[in-house]
Amino acid sequence: MTSIDTPAVLVDLNVAERNIRKYQKYCDEHALQLRPHIKTHKLPVLAEYQIAQGAIGITCQKVSEAEAMVAGGDMRDVLITYNILGSEKISKLRSLSERIPLSVVSDNSKVVEDLSKGFADATEPLAVLVECNTGADRCGVSTPTMAAELAVLIESSSGLNFAGLMTYPPTGEAAKVTNWLKEAKEMIKAHGIEVPIISSGGSPDMWNAHEMPLATEYRIGTYVYNDRSLVAREVCEFSDCALTVLATIVSVPSNNRALVDAGSKVLTSDLLGLEGYGHVLGRPDITIDQLSEEHGRLVCDGSIDLEVGQQVRIVPNHACVVSNMLDHVVLMRGNEIEGDEKVAARGKVW
Repeated sequence: MTSIDTPAVLVDLNVAERNIRKYQKYCDEHALQLRPHIKTHKLPVLAEYQIAQGAIGITCQKVSEAEAMVAGGDMRDVLITYNILGSEKISKLRSLSERIPLSVVSDNSKVVEDLSKGFADATEPLAVLVECNTGADRCGVSTPTMAAELAVLIESSSGLNFAGLMTYPPTGEAAKVTNWLKEAKEMIKAHGIEVPIISSGGSPDMWNAHEMPLATEYRIGTYVYNDRSLVAREVCEFSDCALTVLATIVSVPSNNRALVDAGSKVLTSDLLGLEGYGHVLGRPDITIDQLSEEHGRLVCDGSIDLEVGQQVRIVPNHACVVSNMLDHVVLMRGNEIEGDEKVAARGKVW
């Protein structure tokens, strides 16, 4: 692949499409609606493929991310899983909602109040889900009682419609999460409010999603590419990793050490509990033990056996962040280059 300037992010469409089909089949078999999170690939072309295979819509994290995806492809339904604050963001959200079916989340009254102000005179109410902290300790209301109180507030707010519950659950705690959400659902229904959607997600537990049958939909992102963190969790194999970083050896200063032209600006500094910053395909003996902005250091116990100018392919620890590092990815089918693809939702942080 010497015709590709490095560092470069390669995406093997054969592998990505196989991953998409495989998980869609799993969801279909378990009567679970799939709503993939596009933060992993940020490419309308892959989102359209996910929808074509049976996904009900997509998940985005920010308003600008959703705008980029809608502008770049045929998106039929978007859920934005982030507290949206600020008049400018809400104005853009309102404009987007007039183009496609759209829903958002909230875990506090301030967000609900701001959304209501922005949508009070809208033709159609904005669907709002209550984000629930079921143990992952990120965003989300802390108790089922708080979920019910916020659901009542949403349902009574002008321009809004309570649409259900959303959570990013802790890995391996399906029973605990189910009990939490079941209690919240029952409390909300006691107020005469239906709970049509219960949205769960997470790639680490993807093959156990059926263990929480209360969920009506599943949000998942990393599965489209997979990465070293999911291999370490035994969710997939390296052969299932569609995204790799192509890097060139720029220095071999000692027998057991070499430097590549991919540093933290490409591979990212995410460790996710792993040792080293990626896996060099075909060289399990090598550790990427250190990153600076422009360099990655490769070391091994024996002879590193690499030459200046040689290229290596690296499976990153965390594919989602790598997608946001470069303006373009190189689409491949096996070893055949299809061409560059602009990362449409790159840098969309508001």
